[in-house]
Amino acid sequence: MILIFNGGVKTLAVREVLQLGNPLLREACSTVKDPCSSEIAAVLADMQDTLTHWRETTTYGRGIAAPQIGVMKRIVLLNINHPWPLINPTITERSPETMIVWDACLSFLCIFAQVTRNSWVKVRYQDTTGTWHEIKAEGLLSELLQHEIDHLDGILALDHMTDIRTLCTREEFEKRYRAESPYRQ
Repeated sequence: MILIFNGGVKTLAVREVLQLGNPLLREACSTVKDPCSSEIAAVLADMQDTLTHWRETTTYGRGIAAPQIGVMKRIVLLNINHPWPLINPTITERSPETMIVWDACLSFLCIFAQVTRNSWVKVRYQDTTGTWHEIKAEGLLSELLQHEIDHLDGILALDHMTDIRTLCTREEFEKRYRAESPYRQ
């Protein structure tokens, strides 16, 4: 994909997003040893370009995990208001309270379902300088972090489905439920 900006040209490195049924999506990822490496910077750039492309072409895409593009490393990139890379993220604590939310995934964007998630989580992660951080996330951010970090352990949103009867196509979801979901933007 080529973008033109400020008179310049930028080629996006849009990677193929692995789809439901690909066995790599069910594998656990390995720890990133050097978050500052050029290899990790290149993976993050590809993840950003891929997420940007999906957002522009589908209006979906709040985050992406490295295994979704075939990179079996513990890397997540969120992009809600700005890009936010999380390297080696782990959930260190979960609320006992849960919530039910609509969920989908770039790896199966034609399918939506209601899933159960913890109301809040604490997440420990490294940034691109290798510095460790810990945050407490609530609500929709909690749901998104759980979704993306699950990918790093080979767990998919469908594994958290509340009931098979909530399963619906993207078309039906958009008609009936999108306005009340995290995807309402």
